[in-house]
Amino acid sequence: MPLPARLSLILLTLLLTACAGRTPLPEPTGAPFEPADAAYANDVLFRALGLVGTPYRYGGNTPDSGFDCSGLIGYVYRDAAGLALPRTTTQMSQLRAATIGREALQAGDLVFFATAGGRRVSHAGIYVGDDRFVHAPSSGGTVRLDSLNSRYWTRAYLGAKRVLEGAALARNP
Repeated sequence: MPLPARLSLILLTLLLTACAGRTPLPEPTGAPFEPADAAYANDVLFRALGLVGTPYRYGGNTPDSGFDCSGLIGYVYRDAAGLALPRTTTQMSQLRAATIGREALQAGDLVFFATAGGRRVSHAGIYVGDDRFVHAPSSGGTVRLDSLNSRYWTRAYLGAKRVLEGAALARNP
């Protein structure tokens, strides 16, 4: 099956199963807990893909209000894995978590970009596989899938962190 057809089938399946999700976890009360296994990475992936099309809003962090990039990531990880991440992309990039090479990216990894030039983190997304990531890109836009292989994102790419990895969860610095 061609890749676009596979992705369409996956997205359709995700949208149809979105209403059949499990009961939300309680809000974290401080330090993140340790998930039982890598199943949380799949939950993160499905939750992120289910939010594609949600409007962008600077400072937004819920589906009802819209999302900016860090608000999207925080919401997805909190909702799907009960993990409280820092609010800003810079703080997320400074988590004490495994730094991942681009060749080793896995679904659920955080990817970071310098969209204003230089080497300063200014944007982030959630890697979903096949060199694609979900993110809330800009005013007037919506949460969407983009390719890491596009010229723009390749130039802006800074690196990645794995915040869900078995018993070794990311910790705030």
